[in-house]
Amino acid sequence: MKMLAVLAFSFLALPVWGQQYPSKPVRIVVPFAPGGGSDFIARFMAQRLTESLGSQVIVENKPGAGGVLGIEVGVKAPADGYTLTLIASSYTVNPSIYKLNFDPVSDITPIIQMSQGPLLVVANSALPVKTIKELIALAKSKPGAVNYASSGQGSVIHLATELFDTMAGIRMNHIPYKGTGPALTDTISGQTNVFFSSTATAMPHVKSGRLKAIAVTTAKRIPALPEVPTIAESGVPGYDVALWHGLIGPKGLPRAIVDRINSEVTKSLKLKETAEQLQNDGVAPAGGTPEQFAAQIRTEIGIWRKVAADAGVKAE
Repeated sequence: MKMLAVLAFSFLALPVWGQQYPSKPVRIVVPFAPGGGSDFIARFMAQRLTESLGSQVIVENKPGAGGVLGIEVGVKAPADGYTLTLIASSYTVNPSIYKLNFDPVSDITPIIQMSQGPLLVVANSALPVKTIKELIALAKSKPGAVNYASSGQGSVIHLATELFDTMAGIRMNHIPYKGTGPALTDTISGQTNVFFSSTATAMPHVKSGRLKAIAVTTAKRIPALPEVPTIAESGVPGYDVALWHGLIGPKGLPRAIVDRINSEVTKSLKLKETAEQLQNDGVAPAGGTPEQFAAQIRTEIGIWRKVAADAGVKAE
């Protein structure tokens, strides 16, 4: 009887152990406030994953400390596939600025890069420059007189502009703001001269004539603004900075789950409607293997460490 009871229990337990992932809702932790580009990408993909995985995928916003607080929640969750974390390109900047309570390389499982796009270099309409070459010439003729805005001390926009200064051999004056909104507003009004903005945020002001688009920061031009050249082709060869979003899991996430999520996201990224929707936000689908994403994270952490060290950038 005892053996029969054990066998019966085992038989009843089989359906539970045999269930395929996912068998309950999956959450994507977004380490930024609702309403921004990162939140948009997360909710856009959550909707598609809900359909393809056959289980609800929900977004949970946990902003704070440049994204560090939310990321800590995600990377310290159980490695069972039910907590994923959306990271942005700022993830590779944070190790140079903040003291982290986790290792940004060894304590995560990269899954896939979802999007990529440039920063858009915009200038106040009254600034007497139309090209990167003219901006460089102006900055060289008047050292420290050209003010550039950033979305905050130690932000990816701050470091991207510092990298530009170094590679162009100029020195612009940094004016940090608490977010993209006020930085953009003061560039429009003329309080600052130049801003390396997210494309989606700046495009409406470029189209209205309130700002001038000078260049994009990626190695290639973008379909949304095909007439705007790259920084690299405008006199600073080799300059290439992209904004991106991707999904990671905690350290030790089973490979079968990584491959499943990577596969489903890849399918979504290949849809025409996905490309069209992302293009409206000034970005494009990315994709690739977990190994490619891991390599990109490691490489960018190294690049931004050097930029931050050379420019003496520290958290406020």
